[in-house]
Amino acid sequence: MTTIVAILTTAFTLTCVGIFLLIYVNLQHAAGWLQEDVKIMVYLEDRLSRDGRLQLELMLKSDHMVGSVLYISKEQALTEFRAQFPADSHLLEGLGENPLPASFVVTLAQNSRSPEAIKEWVEQVQTMGGVAKVDYNQQWISLLAELISYIELAALGVGILLSAAAVTIIGNTIRLALFARREEIEILRSIGATGTFIRVPYFLEGAALGACGSALSLGILKVGFELFRQQVEFISRFSEMEGLISFFPLSVCLALVLAGTALGFTGSVVSLLRVGEGRV
Repeated sequence: MTTIVAILTTAFTLTCVGIFLLIYVNLQHAAGWLQEDVKIMVYLEDRLSRDGRLQLELMLKSDHMVGSVLYISKEQALTEFRAQFPADSHLLEGLGENPLPASFVVTLAQNSRSPEAIKEWVEQVQTMGGVAKVDYNQQWISLLAELISYIELAALGVGILLSAAAVTIIGNTIRLALFARREEIEILRSIGATGTFIRVPYFLEGAALGACGSALSLGILKVGFELFRQQVEFISRFSEMEGLISFFPLSVCLALVLAGTALGFTGSVVSLLRVGEGRV
């Protein structure tokens, strides 16, 4: 019974840590996806001539920070607006002329997509002649990065507390096992068994308890993750989100099992040190 309670309690504590870790991993994935999808809109002044536009386009394409440049004319912008917002297209009919500006859709190079690099590049382009405005969705990425940092700190704090709890629980389980087998231990000592010979099985028992608890926590997390993903599938407006969320890769799962094993082994060591040489 004590072994079962130790495994279940260890699984619960590691599941709580795993929830924070799973949220953190998926938010990191989402941040990377948003980083890949950053499009910078460089809106042009209406008075800019064709030669000026071509010269500006050439300057942007020759920039080492730029990956690609796509020109959107005023007519294309109007067509896309009507296609994306058919219910609001009548708002432009009474203006007489196309109020939408021409623009460049700029995608930065892979190594130039950090928030600091994008901000610096935008400030530089904003000063170029013929540029009316530069717009991009970096604010969302900055907000997401800040949220990730908070979750990382929370996961670290919760992980330390619950890891200490797991070590304590497994340590108490080993102490109970030592107490239940104290007569056998005395017999072993009386026939010449060394302290190391007596301790090793309890070290292995603690490591096994930690490994079983971490494996069980992974199973709980996997079941909960699949249930969450099924709920996402039922909600059509979150259908694109399904491709963004993912479970731990195999390497992280193995690392969690090894972490649980290490916690169990540490609990055994702490318990046996408390018992002392004379008692074992």
